[in-house]
Amino acid sequence: MARPIQTIQKAELTEEEKKIQSLENLLSGVAQNKDSLLETLNLLQELHDSGMMDALGSLLKAKESAAKIAVGQLTRKPVTNMINNAMAAGGILTELDPETTSKLAKSMTAGLKKAEQGLKADTKFGFFDLMKAMKDPDINRALGFGFNLLKGIGEGLKE
Repeated sequence: MARPIQTIQKAELTEEEKKIQSLENLLSGVAQNKDSLLETLNLLQELHDSGMMDALGSLLKAKESAAKIAVGQLTRKPVTNMINNAMAAGGILTELDPETTSKLAKSMTAGLKKAEQGLKADTKFGFFDLMKAMKDPDINRALGFGFNLLKGIGEGLKE
């Protein structure tokens, strides 16, 4: 019967073998990701040609002072107000029906075109014209929408 193994000898790679193995792994990775690496190289070349690489390099060298300036600008009252307002607007938009929003935006566009035509015509609008316009179904619909909008805003302000 054979003697039991007392020690396990681990195969130690020389520095040269480690370098060769590293290069083989790298070449394998390059071969597997050829298309994305070529796209990345093209992007870097475009950045270099446009001068953006120099700007980015300078920004990285001055990272501490650039970070102080950026933080200083971001903590200014107008910027924090803008961020808070954008977040509030985003919250409102999540509650609205997209179809209604789209319909309202299209209606606003049509209304602005009609208003521009009215400005170009430069006609006078009198009291009797107002009374006659109230009978127009499109104007009546817009007034009803406006009054309901104002009522909803008023109810919301009461809370």
